[in-house]
Amino acid sequence: MKQLTGIAASGGIAIAKAYKLEHPNLNIEKSEVSDVEAELARLVIALQKSNTDLEKIKEIANIQLGEDKAAIFAAHLLVLSDPELINPIKDKIKTEKVNAEFAVQEVSSMFVQMFEQMDNDYMKERAADIRDVTKRILGYLLGVSIPNLSLISEEVIIVTEDLTPSDTAQLNRNFVKGFTTDIGGRTSHSAIMARSMEIPAVVGTKAVTSSIQNGDMLIVDGLNGFVIVNPTAAELAEYKQKHGDYQKQKEEWAKLTQEQTVSKDGHHVELAANIGTPEDVQGVLNNGAEGIGLYRTEFLYMGRDSLPTEEEQFDAYKKVLERMEGKPVVVRTLDIGGDKELPYMHLPKEMNPFLGYRAIRLCLDEQSIFRTQLRALLRASQYGNLKVMFPMIATVEEFRQSKAILLEEKEKLQKEGTSVSDEIEIGMMIEIPSAAIIADQFAIEVDFFSIGTNDLIQYTMAADRMNERVSYLYQPYHPSILRLINMVVEAAHKEGKWAGMCGEMAGEKKATPILLALGLDELSMSASSILPIRSIISGLSVKELLNIKEKILSCSTADEVLDIINLLNRNNII
Repeated sequence: MKQLTGIAASGGIAIAKAYKLEHPNLNIEKSEVSDVEAELARLVIALQKSNTDLEKIKEIANIQLGEDKAAIFAAHLLVLSDPELINPIKDKIKTEKVNAEFAVQEVSSMFVQMFEQMDNDYMKERAADIRDVTKRILGYLLGVSIPNLSLISEEVIIVTEDLTPSDTAQLNRNFVKGFTTDIGGRTSHSAIMARSMEIPAVVGTKAVTSSIQNGDMLIVDGLNGFVIVNPTAAELAEYKQKHGDYQKQKEEWAKLTQEQTVSKDGHHVELAANIGTPEDVQGVLNNGAEGIGLYRTEFLYMGRDSLPTEEEQFDAYKKVLERMEGKPVVVRTLDIGGDKELPYMHLPKEMNPFLGYRAIRLCLDEQSIFRTQLRALLRASQYGNLKVMFPMIATVEEFRQSKAILLEEKEKLQKEGTSVSDEIEIGMMIEIPSAAIIADQFAIEVDFFSIGTNDLIQYTMAADRMNERVSYLYQPYHPSILRLINMVVEAAHKEGKWAGMCGEMAGEKKATPILLALGLDELSMSASSILPIRSIISGLSVKELLNIKEKILSCSTADEVLDIINLLNRNNII
């Protein structure tokens, strides 16, 4: 028996034999070609076959994972037809008279290296996209078959260095019981897809591929981040029991689907869900969410070659609002640019895109894009309970300008005879420390706050959470973060406004008692986290938790905060 430790990326227990996913070694040798036209024709055929593959994979992903996850493959198709990638390959074949596979390898490697040197996760994912697409092209040029995971016909756990989006989309949930990888984190493509598919996953182990052989019996503990190789009979029995217990626990959670989220002393906290597309609403309803706390509208803009029209956006927003039947829907206006590139917008490359030209900064500059979105939202508002929030607000002036533009478009629509709801709340995300620090001033202007902890933590700690060398500084429980959250909540409540949280921290079980103690009114998370968190809250007393608030805020380290929570656990207070 051997135990490996990694990151618990998707909950659950999986027990099955190992299926080592090893991509073929695509050895490329440079050779001179005499017939350049024939070589170009080889390339075109490989591109066409790759395109056919990706269209099929996109179709499978759309059915199994939903439109927002399938958008990854729309992006891959754009890479496949991108003249900035394909034309240099063709030029290299023509001018240097080299074989197509060598030209593909040389040009793609240049782009991959360029993207990998950019210090943010989005650009690094673009490097992975190029690798994924060019590997498929090279497979056809070399006559080497790429593994087809959709053909797996027995229960297995996938073991690999990393799962590409193409790999993950082909997983058949009837047979693939879980997966584990050497690299990756909770925000990687593979982890996000695993949670959507509800497949247990442990990523970032660093050593699964070197420690596991095909056919080894494995246990993947996606609850605690462990992989057990060739477990003993006793361990197998123990984990089968844990798996059964977890399934029973899920059945118990399911009984809470129609319940409100109320603590044992009667305090109500609204549990909402984060979504990316209208197709995600079914999961929201299935898991008993009391609303949508974050609708990431950027998915409407991604995986395509032009901006969505006002009508396309209106249809999407209307569909979500109608399906939620009067429950609140908080829509975040376009958060794109810098770290989330739209190829058709030709945005300038930046040294530090996370701190650059993005979100509300881009929208206030490119007002035609912003106004189109706001018009679509305003038109849809009559079909449900719409709340609009602006991302990446750093100054009061930005919020005022954003709100003024929204109100201008509302007035225009009403003059045109279009019905618009008069009950729309207008709020903002708290992601930037400057906004948290003057939350008392913002609270006078806004209807609500929603705290985006993913960015707030990395901005406060000056630590890119995707950079392994400084990832130890990405500390959700650091007292500085908790004090900022407390400042925001107290500022909102003083003005009679509500404060929510829509970052990853909102769905962390360990964070739940802290967030209740700090007085959050709403927590928005992935739909699959709602029922477990509802269950936890039902056993907590907010009155008792208030006793630990000052202790938590007076801590000097994250470990001290966690010690307090662990002590409460041991004493069965939470």
